[in-house]
Amino acid sequence: MNSHQAILGKLQKRKIAAKTRKRGYHSGSRKSHKFGSSMEFSDFRAYQPGDDIRQIDWNVYGRTQKHYIKRFLDEQELSIAVYLDATSSMTKIQQKWEYAKALASALSFMVLSSEDRLFFSAVSSAGVQPIKRKGSVYSRRTFMEIQKIEPAAQSTNFLGCLKETLSKHQQLAVIIADGFEPLQDWESLFRKLKGLKQEFWLFQVQADEELTPAYSGDIKLIDSEIGTAVNVSMSPSILAEYEKRLKEHNEQLEILCKRYGGQYIFAPETRDLQSVLFRDLYAKGLVR
Repeated sequence: MNSHQAILGKLQKRKIAAKTRKRGYHSGSRKSHKFGSSMEFSDFRAYQPGDDIRQIDWNVYGRTQKHYIKRFLDEQELSIAVYLDATSSMTKIQQKWEYAKALASALSFMVLSSEDRLFFSAVSSAGVQPIKRKGSVYSRRTFMEIQKIEPAAQSTNFLGCLKETLSKHQQLAVIIADGFEPLQDWESLFRKLKGLKQEFWLFQVQADEELTPAYSGDIKLIDSEIGTAVNVSMSPSILAEYEKRLKEHNEQLEILCKRYGGQYIFAPETRDLQSVLFRDLYAKGLVR
């Protein structure tokens, strides 16, 4: 718990820096330099589930018996989706799964603590209901909920499931996955996100044993998503060829991501999480 407190304290001081901006509400904490002073009042809007109840104008409620929230022209709200690969490919290796969840929970906490709107989905064929929340009042609760997500039973491929979950109303899509799907499928997703005019970030999480496997001799390999097995005799040359192909695949995925305007962050589970959050993202200008 103490380790959680330490990282949450640091995350509260950071904000996600997306390029897209829109006028928002007083419950947002982003200041725009385009629309008046820091307290320039615009109008009211009806309270919506997920809004911070502390932003309700009780004077208006006293007159109307309805809940309204003040809007201010200079404050901006982002709608951000966090998609966590929860298919078998991600969850079968415990360290990799825990690392991916920690990354997803930290980013979701950052979204909510900045008073932005979060759409979180643990993407698998299990059909887990997404989390839709707004405001710092939910930040710690959401952080813990994501940390506790249990892996589903065997599930199909991530991108196939994501197509059914993808929200069309976000300004930024954050994708956390191992990236093993075919490159043409990833390109199809990137093209769709670009068509929706959504910024997107891809965090590619891979386990150490996937990057540099230490297998030798005759072994049985099982496809974690479809359950099929194949017997393979592992030799140094086969391992070297595997590592070469994986490196090429990852490099091509990064190129594709950037070609469609996305941000690519390689986050192997051996990379210290705080280094990813507080160094890598800051160096890319993705947090401030």
